[in-house]
Amino acid sequence: MNLKEIKDLIKVFNSSSLSKLKVENGDFGLTLEKGGSAPAAAAPAQTAAPAPAAPAAAPAKSESEKSVPDNAVYITSPMVGTFYRAPSPDSPPFVKVGDSVSKGQPLCILEAMKIMNELEAEFDCKILEILVEDGQPVEYDMPLFLVEKV
Repeated sequence: MNLKEIKDLIKVFNSSSLSKLKVENGDFGLTLEKGGSAPAAAAPAQTAAPAPAAPAAAPAKSESEKSVPDNAVYITSPMVGTFYRAPSPDSPPFVKVGDSVSKGQPLCILEAMKIMNELEAEFDCKILEILVEDGQPVEYDMPLFLVEKV
């Protein structure tokens, strides 16, 4: 289903007397429910590909959150692309765990459509954890680094 079909389905559901609707189409699933004064909620079903990745990522975050300082924040990906820790395969990485980073210092490269984009630190910080592997595809707003603001 594309976005327009989903929006049309939601409009029809909202104007109907139905209280619950579940649609499945291959890997895609959508459940709509009406309840009291709350607006209708759309919840896509888990697809086969993301399901294994989600449980693997959740324990890593919960383990790191146990010892995370109060001023720790995630630096997230501003785009979809491929994450690279170094400017070239034979170069040292931009940053390592424990490094202190100044505002404007490159953290990594995000390759999108064969264009290499340097991701720079927006503030002074200390790298607590690097959350993705070199060469790994990343999504928009995906956490890349856990850092402590300095």
